[in-house]
Amino acid sequence: MIPQADSLLKYDTPVLVKTNSGVKSPKVRQVRTIPQQFSDSVPIPPPPKSKSATSEGNRLENEEILNAILPPREWTEGNQLWVQKVSSAPCTRADIIHLKEELDTKLGQRQARHTGICPIRRELYSQCFDELIRQVTIICAERGLLLLRVRDELKMTIATYQTLYESSIAFGMRKALQAEQGKADIEKKIIDLESEKEDLLKQLDKQKEKCDAIEKRETEKRQVEEKKYNEEIQFLKKNNQQLKTQLEGIISPKM
Repeated sequence: MIPQADSLLKYDTPVLVKTNSGVKSPKVRQVRTIPQQFSDSVPIPPPPKSKSATSEGNRLENEEILNAILPPREWTEGNQLWVQKVSSAPCTRADIIHLKEELDTKLGQRQARHTGICPIRRELYSQCFDELIRQVTIICAERGLLLLRVRDELKMTIATYQTLYESSIAFGMRKALQAEQGKADIEKKIIDLESEKEDLLKQLDKQKEKCDAIEKRETEKRQVEEKKYNEEIQFLKKNNQQLKTQLEGIISPKM
């Protein structure tokens, strides 16, 4: 028989259900099914039962509810199918104290974290809660069913938070990738702008050199023109003075 994983939930001794020949083991008691009554049919009052029969029926009904709340474990060893049901034995105060000690021991052995998200701590507390449901169901089936609803609601809430957490992680990763991609695009754009800036600076230097050359050439040209105009003015003045002197020389003897 393959040993099952140790659990805080109390189980009975495993029983062999069937072997290779398909013959069921006589040790396994068949689960009694409750016939379904429809609202149209008139309920037939059951015959009066004795006190012992009533208590036995309540016990069997509680066991059926217990097996429905906490299904049996099944595993296969070779060609043999083994089934292990949860224990239907009532608990005592000593059992509760032992459960608390065993929970603390397992938390320490498996090094469960005291705070934050810890799958190990969650698993152990879930097993402990199932054991408490088992103990309560044996005493009062209705109370056990109510605790089952509480357990399922807690599991659904935790699953919702887990889905939300995974969605937020995926959203954060997408945003991080988008940021990285955007960062790469911005860096490429910066490199392109810097290259364009260098080209524009080179063009500006060329235009400044060209402008300086043109200004220098025009200055030299203007100086040459001014010199030429001054020389021409001086020549004309000198020529005018000579003509004036000659004219005065011509006019003076006649007088």
